[in-house]
Amino acid sequence: MVQPSEKWHALILAASRGPNDPMAEYYGVSHKCLIEVGGEKMLSRVVNVLSDHSSIQSIRVSIEDEVALDLALGENREKVIFEPSTTSAPASVLQALSHINDGHKVLVTTADHALLDRDMLDFFMSSAEQSDSDLNVGLASDKTILGAYPNAKRTFLKFGPDRVSGCNLFAFKTPQAQKVLAFWQQIEKNRKNPFKLVAAFGFKAIMAYLTSSINLEKAFELASDRIGVVAKPVLLPFANAAIDVDKPEDKDLVEDILAVKS
Repeated sequence: MVQPSEKWHALILAASRGPNDPMAEYYGVSHKCLIEVGGEKMLSRVVNVLSDHSSIQSIRVSIEDEVALDLALGENREKVIFEPSTTSAPASVLQALSHINDGHKVLVTTADHALLDRDMLDFFMSSAEQSDSDLNVGLASDKTILGAYPNAKRTFLKFGPDRVSGCNLFAFKTPQAQKVLAFWQQIEKNRKNPFKLVAAFGFKAIMAYLTSSINLEKAFELASDRIGVVAKPVLLPFANAAIDVDKPEDKDLVEDILAVKS
């Protein structure tokens, strides 16, 4: 596995989805990031993986208040910088990026990325370093995911012959990359509706999608032109990279995977 050659900052998005977050309600916690998987709170798992990586020089956690952060991390609290979340995920990322002005790249992930590991980080960050881009987005193909978990229920985006699912890994490499945050709000609210997601990027993208004349590379080119950045995908060869904990069945799957690993 190729190691990243540069130093990175990391930002973990851990804010609550509101008082009616179904996962938090189901498991009786205030924040989804407090749900335990494999005997450890999800946010703590992500923090530990990042803090153990030699290329990560700082970790910020975007969350409403430090009380939840203390509950999630306990003695690991000293490993992170508290970053108060704001009105939305894009706004929270933009705010955090404004506090990081030393020119290093920023890795953004989420607190429910319970299977995040060093191999994923090495692959994603080293690939992003080698990519001529402002922004990189981590994805996994349907073949990778369903090859490992044929019964997994994932949301796939289809671009011609390519079907991919998000991996909650983003590399913000230049100030130009921040332009994508204005679009992220639209992407987030339509992430389960592929047509609306494509429509956010303009007429050319819609027509290419409808006629199946667009592959993944072309989709990123159209999106880049629309936003005014150079954004490129990083296809990860790890099925586990695409499994976050959005539903109880996701948690069950993660528990099963961790049980086999241990």
